[in-house]
Amino acid sequence: MAACGGCRFFVLTLRTLSGTSRSASPCALPLTKHSTLSTSARTCSPDSFPSGSRKTPAQVGKPELITPSSGGVQRNLSAVAVPLQGQFRPLCRYDPLDLGDVDENTQKALACKHLKRFIVDPSLARIVTDHLAGDIEDGKAVIFECNPGPGVLTRALLNRGAQRVVALESEANFLPELQDLESKLEGQLDVVHCDFFKLDPIGQGSMKPPAMYSEKLFSDLAISEVPWSADVPVKVVGIFSHRNEKSLLWKLIYNLFERRSIFRYGRVELIMFISKNEYMKLVTRPKDYKNYLAFSVLWQIACDIELLHEEPLSSFLSISRSNKKSTSKSTTSQSDNLCLVRITPREDLFNSHLTPLNGSTLVLMVKQCLAKRKRRLIEQINSWSPGCGSELNSKLCFLDDTMTGDVYPDEYKRLFELMEQSGNFTESWLYEEMLETTHTGHA
Repeated sequence: MAACGGCRFFVLTLRTLSGTSRSASPCALPLTKHSTLSTSARTCSPDSFPSGSRKTPAQVGKPELITPSSGGVQRNLSAVAVPLQGQFRPLCRYDPLDLGDVDENTQKALACKHLKRFIVDPSLARIVTDHLAGDIEDGKAVIFECNPGPGVLTRALLNRGAQRVVALESEANFLPELQDLESKLEGQLDVVHCDFFKLDPIGQGSMKPPAMYSEKLFSDLAISEVPWSADVPVKVVGIFSHRNEKSLLWKLIYNLFERRSIFRYGRVELIMFISKNEYMKLVTRPKDYKNYLAFSVLWQIACDIELLHEEPLSSFLSISRSNKKSTSKSTTSQSDNLCLVRITPREDLFNSHLTPLNGSTLVLMVKQCLAKRKRRLIEQINSWSPGCGSELNSKLCFLDDTMTGDVYPDEYKRLFELMEQSGNFTESWLYEEMLETTHTGHA
């Protein structure tokens, strides 16, 4: 009996030690509780707009308002923590994917045949994933990466613990290496020959990659539509093209207000590098008559805008037409920096008076108002419906000399809602311009 008891004790001890070993496996990502920057609600006060009081690069990591990332500790780690069999490798912080070095990644990126910018420095890729830590920990949204190229950020996202990354690569030269990485993983990475910035081109019929319809992309990835009030289903990460950055942003804002293209599937969030010049326009506030544009008003009506990080242009690899690395000027100013910006569609954007059916009407109304920013608003309203300007001005608590460049984004939304409620307005005042306006738009 004593011997058997000793055996049982020995077996129990081994099982206990074995269980401890498994729970401490280096491939089990630690469940740390991250914090993410909060976006405040819209108001008509210039001091309370989150993006208006911009932070310098040194201040970006020190947000004034932080809230715990919801559901972070409940993240499902099965996709990254369970040991995989055969050719598939487990992803863990103790055995990360190799990000390469700057020279190696630069040589790979030079295979690009078009004007583009790439992240080739592993340290910059880690900075980006540090800002996305809360998003990755939450694990609810699929991450779309635009034009990963040599895949430095792709690997950094996977190393950080991203459960599903979709690499949308427009250059066929980069596909083999990305697809090779995809084959070594088990569902964490999907590689698609697609140009995110060319989704849903005008026209119908068959489409040849990298151009693609968003309906096919989301269907192939088994991503379904969700209600506008639901959580963000997809987060798009990348760098806006410096050739047509503004026209792309206009295309997106039209799609957003009409809930077309990617926004048909819910509140798709953009986490993108954009030029500092365009970022400043996004967050310009009233009374800056030079820079306060329809472009500014519409994005602020539709989205929370948050500056995450500012990086010198010299940190990125820019490819020129000659298929060679472009040379940066020795004297670069801060205006040449790229800003990593989070743009999150507001959950309360649509209501009974503003819907995807009349969203484009709001866009054109704002464009008409901001075409002359020193015109009295009451005159603009009267040009649409004579005699109605005083009544609407009174309801909005505006003075008669309030100019269109003095009106805050939320007030423009409220003006549109009052016009929709009123029986004195029709949309005829917009029909003519609607026929002349393309969805690329102008400020």
